[in-house]
Amino acid sequence: MAVAAENQPQEKITTTEASAVEKRRWTLNDFDIGKPLGRGKFGHVYLAREKRSNQIVALKVLFKSQLQQSQVEHQLRREVEIQSHLRHSNILRLYGYFYDQKRIYLVLEYAPKGELYKELQKCKYFSERRAATYIASLARALIYCHGKHVIHRDIKPENLLIGAQGELKIADFGWSVHTFNRRRTMCGTLDYLSPEMVESVEHDASVDIWSLGVLCYEFLYGVPPFEAKEHSDTYRRIMQVDLKFPPRPIISSTAKDLISQMLVKECSQRLPLHKVLEHPWIVQNSEPSGVYKS
Repeated sequence: MAVAAENQPQEKITTTEASAVEKRRWTLNDFDIGKPLGRGKFGHVYLAREKRSNQIVALKVLFKSQLQQSQVEHQLRREVEIQSHLRHSNILRLYGYFYDQKRIYLVLEYAPKGELYKELQKCKYFSERRAATYIASLARALIYCHGKHVIHRDIKPENLLIGAQGELKIADFGWSVHTFNRRRTMCGTLDYLSPEMVESVEHDASVDIWSLGVLCYEFLYGVPPFEAKEHSDTYRRIMQVDLKFPPRPIISSTAKDLISQMLVKECSQRLPLHKVLEHPWIVQNSEPSGVYKS
């Protein structure tokens, strides 16, 4: 579940105030609750203001009974543990959490410009400049995650938000894992699954490179590359890396080259993330600031 809203004025918070926000043990009385920002499987997200610091945040409210029913308490615990320790401009901050008898509350950074998924639906597809800026930002965020032994495993438009300046933020760490070993669990979203995850064989951080390749394709063409009517056909297309570039919209050969180098069946042969940042298409098209301004 992503945290998003329409454009809202963002309060300027000093570092001291922000750290004061993080150190406090909260209850619901510490927040003024505003309008709903979104809803997910296990609860809702609201705009909120932390009274003491005046900081605008997003408050994710999860119902314990629903988490227990779906047996995802362990997953949530892992998500909170991972996201609360990450500090990167392209990763949504999780300031902390608190709970009462019935609910768990996550205190999250507020991303005023909303969900990337909705933006992509509105635009149909992005320009090469916009797509390259976003892919470079995500590559940097994933390099940071992998350096901390965190594999995200579910990079897709629904899990990305747009911050106040127009910067991209990874918002959902529900399938992420902190690991020093290879994993076997099949997780994530079908259109974005790598061949090794589809086969439920061991996988490592290179699954995130595959997802980034799928995302790059979807940014430029408006649909994921292996989409099919039946799930079984999507599986087959992923396994065969049945990669086709439609004639419209017209996309540069360098963009297609980058996508082809990330969507490689043999995981060890995928273009490493630091090489993604050095690729001619990224160098020529992405905004060095990491901020896309339309």
